[in-house]
Amino acid sequence: MSGRTHDRSCPERTCVGCRKRTAKTELLRIVAVGDACVPDLRGTLPGRGAYVHPASVCLDQAVRRRAFTRALRAPGALDTKALRRYVEQTTVADQATP
Repeated sequence: MSGRTHDRSCPERTCVGCRKRTAKTELLRIVAVGDACVPDLRGTLPGRGAYVHPASVCLDQAVRRRAFTRALRAPGALDTKALRRYVEQTTVADQATP
């Protein structure tokens, strides 16, 4: 026996909005498709990914600081309309469920 514990560790990622480290399962992966940020719900889209909490506060901070452009290494500004629409819909759905 080596004395090591065999607990499964959960991978962590950093939210580009609030810069807090969180479990990967609690964050939303974002991928650049063309000139737009798209949520990657299954985590299987090709390309570089950035992670953000699915909350409008973190999304606003990331957009304000241009974090998506930097994290995804995009040559220009990225459109976040589809991403914002998804976050708002999931926030409303989470509030509706008791």
